[in-house]
Amino acid sequence: MPRRAAQGTGTIRKKTVTRSGKEYTYWEARYTTGTDPGTGKQIQRPITGKTQREVSQKLKAATAAIDAGTYTAPSRMTVGEWLDIWAQDYLGGVKPFTVASYNGQIRNHIKPALGTVRLEALNAHTIQRFYNDLSKPHDDKPGLSPKTVKGVHGVLHKALQQAVMIGYIRFNPSDACTLPRMVRPGTTAAG
Repeated sequence: MPRRAAQGTGTIRKKTVTRSGKEYTYWEARYTTGTDPGTGKQIQRPITGKTQREVSQKLKAATAAIDAGTYTAPSRMTVGEWLDIWAQDYLGGVKPFTVASYNGQIRNHIKPALGTVRLEALNAHTIQRFYNDLSKPHDDKPGLSPKTVKGVHGVLHKALQQAVMIGYIRFNPSDACTLPRMVRPGTTAAG
């Protein structure tokens, strides 16, 4: 008699699809995250990867998070989309000048570099590279001052912290970043 997987553990299978005349092979797993309150049907999410082992590890992590109650559903929301929502809906108690300043930081620095990154895929290394890049000179323009980089960090950190409180992301990746050191006038950076 064939063995059956335990209910809710998901299944892994090899799939082959043809796109634009080229054949692609990958592994896919599906797992159940609950039921839709409107329809009563199960909500199933796919996981894909290049190897069966990779998909198996992702599936185990997802089902463990569901069991522990820490699971958050994958979202296609980008950092830019979240920043738009945050600036519009969560800055109501902030002074107008501060809102204008935050919007300037978002428009001029954060969205051009990080706006297309998926919110849940944003990590500390990507943000650190962004901060480091802000400090470097580009096209005969000097890099931003450490104070300005700290201002950009402040806006991004606040927006990401709100995303954590809402449950869009599990933790704030900007917490792990190192900011450039402030240098007082008349001193050297090495001292």
